[in-house]
Amino acid sequence: MSETKSHDSARMEKIVSLCKRRGFIFQAAELYGGLNGCWDYGPLGAELKRNLKDYWWRKTVQERDDVVGMDGAILTPKPVLVASGHVGGFSDPMCDDLLTKERLRADQIEPQSGTVYSFTGASHEESGWSIDKPYAVLQLPEWDENKVRKTAREYYATFLKDKQISPKKLDLKGEATEEVTDSTRYNPATGSLLTEPREFNLMFQTKVGASADEDDPKSIAYLRPETAQTIFVQYKNVMDSSRVKIPFGIAQIGKSFRNEINPRNYTFRSREFEQMEIEYFCRAEDGLELTDYWLEERLKFYEAIGIPREKLHILDIPDGERAHYSSKTYDIEYEFPFGVQELEGVAYRTNYDLSKHQEHSGKPLEYFDEETKEKFIPHVVEPSAGCDRTVLALICEAYDEETVTDEKGKEEVRVVMHFAPCVAPIKCGIFPLLKNKPELVAKAKEVRDLLAPLMTVFYDETAAIGRRYRRQDEIGTPYCVTIDFDSLGENGPELADTVTLRERDSMKQERVAIKDLPLLLLEKIR
Repeated sequence: MSETKSHDSARMEKIVSLCKRRGFIFQAAELYGGLNGCWDYGPLGAELKRNLKDYWWRKTVQERDDVVGMDGAILTPKPVLVASGHVGGFSDPMCDDLLTKERLRADQIEPQSGTVYSFTGASHEESGWSIDKPYAVLQLPEWDENKVRKTAREYYATFLKDKQISPKKLDLKGEATEEVTDSTRYNPATGSLLTEPREFNLMFQTKVGASADEDDPKSIAYLRPETAQTIFVQYKNVMDSSRVKIPFGIAQIGKSFRNEINPRNYTFRSREFEQMEIEYFCRAEDGLELTDYWLEERLKFYEAIGIPREKLHILDIPDGERAHYSSKTYDIEYEFPFGVQELEGVAYRTNYDLSKHQEHSGKPLEYFDEETKEKFIPHVVEPSAGCDRTVLALICEAYDEETVTDEKGKEEVRVVMHFAPCVAPIKCGIFPLLKNKPELVAKAKEVRDLLAPLMTVFYDETAAIGRRYRRQDEIGTPYCVTIDFDSLGENGPELADTVTLRERDSMKQERVAIKDLPLLLLEKIR
């Protein structure tokens, strides 16, 4: 996974602020201090995410005759994840900062060079306290020798039983120095020595059954770390019940859980997230070609939802860096304000998963080809997208600031979210020109009742009409309808039952008959 050097933290701060202010995304359990790595979607965020999932499902399942859907259970029994290799193999190498106890991924520590100060222990003359314990500190570029020794004293002070003793009064023992080059043994932020790397299991484990014995291995289950395995274990049932023939796919949208040590970049890396995934079953000889096919299909999908292809990067994962089961993997990456990061992987998983489940379950999972009369375990191409990551990409791509002139000729900054109409949370804003004119309000509510069964609309009658437009621009509503006195026929019967339809991006307005609105808007938001 690559990253850009030119990060735009100011833009990201504005996006995060807007998401909370306008009800896209909230910190989970914020009332109680928040739950790190977990997020709640507010009214607009829930609509945006639902629209994304609906569009993905429509393009992936409804409009294709070679893909069917399923919705698997989140709780996964241990044998499934033993067969897949997750139990005992789904972990990250972790190190602890000996001073701060911060936990870091060993494979993400930037190499450091410089002078290392080593100590054999510390003592306190007045109390007679002493400790013999090796410790080391890397001198950071902005530090002098005193800062290094201060860090070491703070470390040894953590072993003091008498907390009234100041770290400043400790005497360091056995000081020595050495030069290191490209070392990953020290925390780049604190200079402190790290523990040796050890594996940390990323899965959430639980017990199933009210009377489950704590020591009974059969009661162990996990919150699934990926949606793929639920598809693989049901592959035979889906194939038999749906009468599909190879090549065919099984699609699923669902929650997955990973106990990330360091959730970061807003919602990008979370402990609870949703995946949009396809397992496409095929013959071995078609696997590589279908991997390239699905890569192109996924790129077209992102363009359709408003993410331009020039903002997407294709990373062809080289030999030695792919997962052990993969013969070909592409990462589709997007230019987030915090760097280029992965949105989706398209992996050729060969027949690894089905072979493992057949081996561990003892049940046959071969496909029988009626025409050739041969049996074989299908190979699999897997396009797997992060739903929450895609929502974040949509928000980042949509955010824009424009300088416009208001009704009084005064310039102001217009914040606008350029969501593609197919995913926009609100499709149409509906405004009576004046709220104190019952006839306008009644007609506007007629329009709302006409459109509400077909799409998500928002009725607003407060503030000046320009201010109402700005509010809808800020949440990405692509179209607004204004009911004015022409709609009542006061300026000529030929204009009766017409409204002003305003388009968000161009801000152009046109006159449209109310009866034509449903079909016209439905065509625009598809």
